Amino acid sequence: MTLHRTLVLVAHPDLGSSRITAHLTAAVKDMEHVTVHDLSAAYPDRRIDAAREQELLRGHDTIVWAFPWHWYSVPGVLKEWMDQVLTYGFAYGTGGDALHGKRLQLALSTGGPESSYAPSGHNRFTMDELLRPLHATAHLCGLDMAEPLILHSAHGADADELDRHAARYRELLSAVPAAAGR
Repeated sequence: MTLHRTLVLVAHPDLGSSRITAHLTAAVKDMEHVTVHDLSAAYPDRRIDAAREQELLRGHDTIVWAFPWHWYSVPGVLKEWMDQVLTYGFAYGTGGDALHGKRLQLALSTGGPESSYAPSGHNRFTMDELLRPLHATAHLCGLDMAEPLILHSAHGADADELDRHAARYRELLSAVPAAAGR
C-alpha cells in the first residue's frame, strides 16, 4: 500500500493577515503526508499554471479546499483555480477521469453563527444548501465529497476554540479513507 497523500489548497486572499485560515494552515503543514499549497502566494496575478496544478492533483489522494466563506461562495482565487484547472478532458468529460475516486474535503470558516445558516436564520439557507455548487463540482469531477469541516462564528473564536478546531483538522487529515488503498 502506498502512502496516502493529501493536498491542501489554501485559498485566502491574504494569508498573512488571516487569523483563522493561517492558524489552520500552520496546524497541518508539518504533517508528513500533507502538501500545503497557498494559491494566493503561488499566483498573486491569478495566472494559474494549470499543468502544474493538475500534476499536483494527480499526485494526491485527498484534496482539501481550505478557505473563508466569502459572499456565499469560495474566494476568487479558488474560483479562478477551478476555472483553469478543472478542465474538460482532465477533470470531467471524455477522458476527464484524473480525479475519479479521490476525496474532496472542505475546511472553511464563516463569520456568522451556525444558527444563521437555517431557513429562519439571517442567511435563509443551510450550509448544505449553500454548498450545493461545490457538491455538484465534486460529482462532475468524480470526487468523493467528505463531510465539510466548518468553523462558524470564526471572528469570535478564542484561542482555545481555535486550537480545538485545529486539532480536529489535524485528526481529519490524519485519517486515511477506506478507499485510500486503491
